[in-house]
Amino acid sequence: MHVFITGGSGLTGPAVVTELLAAGHTVTGLARSDAAAARLEALGATPHPGSLDDLDSLRTGAEAADGVLHMAFGGDFSDLADMTRRDRTAIEALGQVLVGSGKPFVSTSGTLVMPAGRESTERDEPDTAGLAAFRIAGERACLDFAGQGVRASVVRLAPTVHGPGDHGFIAWLVDTARKSGQSAYVGDGANRWPAVHRLDAAVVFRLALETAPAGSVLHATAENVPFRSIAETVGRGLGLPVVSLTPEEAAGHFVSPFIAAAYGLDAPVSSRLTRELLGWSPRHPTLLDDVANGDYLA
Repeated sequence: MHVFITGGSGLTGPAVVTELLAAGHTVTGLARSDAAAARLEALGATPHPGSLDDLDSLRTGAEAADGVLHMAFGGDFSDLADMTRRDRTAIEALGQVLVGSGKPFVSTSGTLVMPAGRESTERDEPDTAGLAAFRIAGERACLDFAGQGVRASVVRLAPTVHGPGDHGFIAWLVDTARKSGQSAYVGDGANRWPAVHRLDAAVVFRLALETAPAGSVLHATAENVPFRSIAETVGRGLGLPVVSLTPEEAAGHFVSPFIAAAYGLDAPVSSRLTRELLGWSPRHPTLLDDVANGDYLA
Protein backbone atom coordinates (compact mmCIF):
# COMPACT_ATOMS: atom_id res chain seq x y z
CA MET A 1 0.00 0.00 0.00
CA HIS A 2 1.18 3.52 -0.80
CA VAL A 3 0.35 5.63 2.26
CA PHE A 4 0.17 9.42 2.43
CA ILE A 5 0.81 10.64 5.97
CA THR A 6 0.60 14.02 7.64
CA GLY A 7 2.64 14.49 10.80
CA GLY A 8 5.14 11.85 9.76
CA SER A 9 8.10 13.94 10.88
CA GLY A 10 6.73 14.74 14.34
CA LEU A 11 7.30 12.84 17.57
CA THR A 12 5.13 9.76 17.03
CA GLY A 13 5.05 10.00 13.23
CA PRO A 14 8.56 8.63 12.56
CA ALA A 15 7.76 5.44 14.48
CA VAL A 16 4.63 5.03 12.36
CA VAL A 17 6.56 5.63 9.13
CA THR A 18 9.15 3.06 10.18
CA GLU A 19 6.42 0.55 11.09
CA LEU A 20 4.71 1.01 7.72
CA LEU A 21 7.93 0.63 5.75
CA ALA A 22 8.92 -2.48 7.72
CA ALA A 23 5.56 -4.02 6.80
CA GLY A 24 6.27 -3.48 3.09
CA HIS A 25 4.26 -0.33 2.47
CA THR A 26 5.61 2.79 0.76
CA VAL A 27 5.16 6.18 2.41
CA THR A 28 4.87 9.76 1.22
CA GLY A 29 4.87 12.33 4.00
CA LEU A 30 3.65 15.92 4.11
CA ALA A 31 6.64 18.19 4.79
CA ARG A 32 6.22 21.86 5.66
CA SER A 33 9.97 22.55 5.95
CA ASP A 34 13.33 21.39 4.64
CA ALA A 35 14.07 19.87 8.04
CA ALA A 36 10.85 17.84 7.95
CA ALA A 37 11.63 16.70 4.41
CA ALA A 38 15.12 15.61 5.44
CA ARG A 39 13.78 13.65 8.38
CA LEU A 40 11.26 11.84 6.19
CA GLU A 41 13.93 11.02 3.62
CA ALA A 42 16.20 9.66 6.35
CA LEU A 43 13.41 7.32 7.40
CA GLY A 44 12.95 6.07 3.84
CA ALA A 45 9.81 8.05 2.97
CA THR A 46 9.22 10.48 0.12
CA PRO A 47 8.58 14.11 1.16
CA HIS A 48 5.56 15.96 -0.22
CA PRO A 49 5.88 19.75 0.20
CA GLY A 50 2.91 21.44 1.85
CA SER A 51 1.13 22.16 5.11
CA LEU A 52 -2.25 21.68 6.76
CA ASP A 53 -3.30 25.06 5.40
CA ASP A 54 -2.30 24.13 1.84
CA LEU A 55 -5.42 22.19 0.92
CA ASP A 56 -4.30 21.62 -2.67
CA SER A 57 -1.16 19.85 -1.45
CA LEU A 58 -3.29 17.67 0.85
CA ARG A 59 -5.61 16.72 -1.98
CA THR A 60 -2.73 15.93 -4.33
CA GLY A 61 -1.05 13.71 -1.75
CA ALA A 62 -4.27 11.86 -0.96
CA GLU A 63 -5.22 11.36 -4.61
CA ALA A 64 -1.93 9.59 -5.34
CA ALA A 65 -2.17 7.24 -2.36
CA ASP A 66 -3.83 3.91 -1.60
CA GLY A 67 -4.48 5.05 1.96
CA VAL A 68 -4.23 8.21 4.04
CA LEU A 69 -3.09 8.67 7.64
CA HIS A 70 -3.67 12.08 9.23
CA MET A 71 -1.56 12.65 12.37
CA ALA A 72 -0.61 16.33 12.18
CA PHE A 73 -2.26 18.71 14.63
CA GLY A 74 -0.94 22.08 15.59
CA GLY A 75 -1.29 25.80 15.76
CA ASP A 76 -1.72 28.32 18.53
CA PHE A 77 -3.03 26.62 21.68
CA SER A 78 -4.31 29.97 22.86
CA ASP A 79 -6.80 29.79 19.97
CA LEU A 80 -8.35 26.33 20.18
CA ALA A 81 -11.18 27.32 17.85
CA ASP A 82 -8.70 28.02 15.06
CA MET A 83 -6.82 24.78 15.71
CA THR A 84 -10.10 22.89 15.51
CA ARG A 85 -11.01 24.63 12.27
CA ARG A 86 -7.62 23.87 10.68
CA ASP A 87 -7.84 20.21 11.65
CA ARG A 88 -11.41 19.76 10.44
CA THR A 89 -10.73 21.56 7.15
CA ALA A 90 -7.64 19.43 6.48
CA ILE A 91 -9.58 16.22 7.22
CA GLU A 92 -12.38 17.28 4.89
CA ALA A 93 -9.90 18.04 2.11
CA LEU A 94 -8.18 14.66 2.51
CA GLY A 95 -11.41 12.69 2.74
CA GLN A 96 -13.21 14.32 -0.16
CA VAL A 97 -10.77 12.94 -2.72
CA LEU A 98 -11.27 9.42 -1.30
CA VAL A 99 -15.07 9.37 -1.54
CA GLY A 100 -16.31 6.20 -3.25
CA SER A 101 -12.85 4.65 -3.44
CA GLY A 102 -13.06 2.21 -0.53
CA LYS A 103 -9.57 3.34 0.50
CA PRO A 104 -8.57 3.58 4.16
CA PHE A 105 -8.48 6.97 5.85
CA VAL A 106 -7.21 7.03 9.44
CA SER A 107 -7.34 10.23 11.49
CA THR A 108 -5.89 10.90 14.94
CA SER A 109 -7.54 12.11 18.12
CA GLY A 110 -6.84 11.67 21.83
CA THR A 111 -8.39 9.65 24.63
CA LEU A 112 -8.81 12.82 26.71
CA VAL A 113 -11.95 13.48 24.64
CA MET A 114 -13.66 10.78 26.73
CA PRO A 115 -15.71 11.43 29.89
CA ALA A 116 -13.64 11.64 33.06
CA GLY A 117 -14.15 9.60 36.21
CA ARG A 118 -14.79 6.19 34.69
CA GLU A 119 -13.17 3.80 32.25
CA SER A 120 -14.56 4.60 28.81
CA THR A 121 -14.68 2.19 25.89
CA GLU A 122 -14.32 2.78 22.17
CA ARG A 123 -18.13 2.69 21.88
CA ASP A 124 -18.79 5.47 24.38
CA GLU A 125 -19.55 8.98 23.22
CA PRO A 126 -16.90 11.68 23.77
CA ASP A 127 -17.51 14.44 26.27
CA THR A 128 -18.44 17.63 24.44
CA ALA A 129 -17.74 19.64 27.60
CA GLY A 130 -14.47 17.87 28.44
CA LEU A 131 -10.88 19.05 28.54
CA ALA A 132 -10.10 17.92 24.98
CA ALA A 133 -13.47 18.59 23.37
CA PHE A 134 -11.67 20.58 20.66
CA ARG A 135 -10.61 17.26 19.07
CA ILE A 136 -14.16 15.98 18.61
CA ALA A 137 -14.91 17.95 15.44
CA GLY A 138 -11.99 16.26 13.69
CA GLU A 139 -13.17 12.83 14.78
CA ARG A 140 -16.63 13.46 13.40
CA ALA A 141 -15.34 14.91 10.15
CA CYS A 142 -13.32 11.76 9.50
CA LEU A 143 -16.02 9.29 10.53
CA ASP A 144 -18.55 11.07 8.31
CA PHE A 145 -16.65 9.66 5.34
CA ALA A 146 -17.40 6.09 6.48
CA GLY A 147 -20.85 6.52 4.93
CA GLN A 148 -19.38 7.85 1.68
CA GLY A 149 -17.42 4.86 0.46
CA VAL A 150 -14.27 5.49 2.50
CA ARG A 151 -12.86 3.00 5.04
CA ALA A 152 -12.57 5.80 7.59
CA SER A 153 -11.48 5.23 11.19
CA VAL A 154 -10.16 7.23 14.13
CA VAL A 155 -7.26 6.33 16.44
CA ARG A 156 -7.41 7.99 19.85
CA LEU A 157 -3.92 8.22 21.30
CA ALA A 158 -3.25 8.12 25.03
CA PRO A 159 -2.15 11.56 26.32
CA THR A 160 1.28 10.10 26.98
CA VAL A 161 2.88 8.31 24.04
CA HIS A 162 6.19 7.55 25.70
CA GLY A 163 9.61 6.70 24.39
CA PRO A 164 12.99 8.33 23.70
CA GLY A 165 12.87 12.07 23.07
CA ASP A 166 9.33 12.54 24.39
CA HIS A 167 8.65 16.24 25.02
CA GLY A 168 5.04 15.99 26.16
CA PHE A 169 3.18 15.64 29.46
CA ILE A 170 5.73 13.45 31.28
CA ALA A 171 8.73 15.46 30.10
CA TRP A 172 7.00 18.62 31.39
CA LEU A 173 6.33 16.87 34.71
CA VAL A 174 10.03 15.99 35.06
CA ASP A 175 11.14 19.49 34.05
CA THR A 176 8.82 21.07 36.62
CA ALA A 177 10.14 18.72 39.31
CA ARG A 178 13.72 19.69 38.53
CA LYS A 179 12.95 23.40 38.63
CA SER A 180 10.77 23.34 41.76
CA GLY A 181 12.75 20.76 43.76
CA GLN A 182 9.74 18.50 44.28
CA SER A 183 7.77 15.96 42.28
CA ALA A 184 4.08 16.75 42.54
CA TYR A 185 0.70 15.21 41.86
CA VAL A 186 -2.81 16.61 42.35
CA GLY A 187 -5.04 15.63 45.27
CA ASP A 188 -4.53 12.03 46.35
CA GLY A 189 -2.97 11.13 43.00
CA ALA A 190 -5.29 8.17 42.51
CA ASN A 191 -6.49 9.55 39.16
CA ARG A 192 -5.64 7.22 36.29
CA TRP A 193 -3.47 8.36 33.37
CA PRO A 194 -3.55 6.48 30.03
CA ALA A 195 -0.24 5.70 28.37
CA VAL A 196 1.19 3.75 25.45
CA HIS A 197 4.70 3.18 24.15
CA ARG A 198 5.40 4.91 20.86
CA LEU A 199 6.27 1.66 19.08
CA ASP A 200 3.05 0.00 20.25
CA ALA A 201 1.03 3.01 19.06
CA ALA A 202 2.68 2.74 15.65
CA VAL A 203 1.34 -0.79 15.28
CA VAL A 204 -2.20 0.42 15.96
CA PHE A 205 -1.95 2.93 13.11
CA ARG A 206 -0.58 0.30 10.72
CA LEU A 207 -3.28 -2.21 11.59
CA ALA A 208 -5.96 0.46 11.29
CA LEU A 209 -4.82 1.25 7.75
CA GLU A 210 -4.63 -2.42 6.84
CA THR A 211 -7.77 -3.87 8.42
CA ALA A 212 -10.00 -1.53 10.45
CA PRO A 213 -13.62 -1.54 9.19
CA ALA A 214 -15.24 1.73 8.15
CA GLY A 215 -16.47 3.71 11.14
CA SER A 216 -14.07 2.16 13.65
CA VAL A 217 -12.97 4.11 16.71
CA LEU A 218 -9.76 2.72 18.20
CA HIS A 219 -7.96 3.34 21.48
CA ALA A 220 -4.15 3.26 21.35
CA THR A 221 -3.75 2.80 25.09
CA ALA A 222 -1.73 0.10 26.80
CA GLU A 223 -2.44 0.93 30.46
CA ASN A 224 -3.96 3.35 32.94
CA VAL A 225 -1.41 4.44 35.56
CA PRO A 226 -2.23 6.16 38.89
CA PHE A 227 -0.69 9.61 38.56
CA ARG A 228 0.81 9.42 42.03
CA SER A 229 2.86 6.41 40.86
CA ILE A 230 4.27 8.51 38.02
CA ALA A 231 5.20 11.36 40.38
CA GLU A 232 6.76 8.89 42.82
CA THR A 233 8.86 7.33 40.06
CA VAL A 234 10.06 10.78 39.00
CA GLY A 235 10.81 11.79 42.59
CA ARG A 236 12.69 8.58 43.31
CA GLY A 237 14.76 8.93 40.15
CA LEU A 238 15.66 12.56 40.83
CA GLY A 239 16.08 12.18 44.57
CA LEU A 240 13.32 14.71 45.25
CA PRO A 241 10.43 14.77 47.73
CA VAL A 242 7.01 13.79 46.38
CA VAL A 243 4.17 16.11 47.35
CA SER A 244 0.44 16.51 46.90
CA LEU A 245 -0.97 19.80 45.60
CA THR A 246 -4.50 21.12 45.65
CA PRO A 247 -5.97 21.95 42.24
CA GLU A 248 -5.47 25.63 43.03
CA GLU A 249 -1.81 25.09 43.93
CA ALA A 250 -1.28 22.89 40.86
CA ALA A 251 -2.55 25.61 38.51
CA GLY A 252 0.39 27.81 39.50
CA HIS A 253 2.93 25.03 39.90
CA PHE A 254 2.84 23.23 36.57
CA VAL A 255 3.47 24.52 33.03
CA SER A 256 -0.02 26.02 32.71
CA PRO A 257 -3.49 25.74 34.30
CA PHE A 258 -4.51 23.51 31.36
CA ILE A 259 -1.63 21.11 32.02
CA ALA A 260 -2.39 21.13 35.75
CA ALA A 261 -6.02 20.25 35.04
CA ALA A 262 -4.90 17.41 32.77
CA TYR A 263 -2.54 16.04 35.43
CA GLY A 264 -5.42 15.94 37.91
CA LEU A 265 -7.91 14.33 35.54
CA ASP A 266 -9.10 10.78 36.16
CA ALA A 267 -9.19 9.71 32.52
CA PRO A 268 -8.93 5.91 32.18
CA VAL A 269 -9.93 4.25 28.92
CA SER A 270 -10.23 0.66 27.79
CA SER A 271 -8.59 -0.64 24.62
CA ARG A 272 -10.14 -4.12 24.81
CA LEU A 273 -12.25 -3.69 21.68
CA THR A 274 -9.26 -2.33 19.76
CA ARG A 275 -7.15 -5.33 20.78
CA GLU A 276 -9.87 -7.75 19.75
CA LEU A 277 -10.62 -6.03 16.43
CA LEU A 278 -7.03 -5.57 15.31
CA GLY A 279 -5.30 -8.42 17.13
CA TRP A 280 -3.12 -5.82 18.83
CA SER A 281 -1.11 -6.62 21.94
CA PRO A 282 1.24 -4.00 23.47
CA ARG A 283 4.67 -5.49 24.16
CA HIS A 284 7.05 -2.59 24.80
CA PRO A 285 8.04 -1.09 28.19
CA THR A 286 5.38 0.35 30.48
CA LEU A 287 5.31 4.04 31.32
CA LEU A 288 6.83 3.57 34.77
CA ASP A 289 9.60 1.38 33.32
CA ASP A 290 10.30 4.02 30.70
CA VAL A 291 10.38 6.86 33.24
CA ALA A 292 12.70 4.92 35.53
CA ASN A 293 15.01 3.48 32.89
CA GLY A 294 14.61 5.59 29.75
CA ASP A 295 15.86 9.09 28.97
CA TYR A 296 13.26 11.09 30.94
CA LEU A 297 15.51 11.55 33.97
CA ALA A 298 18.83 11.71 32.10
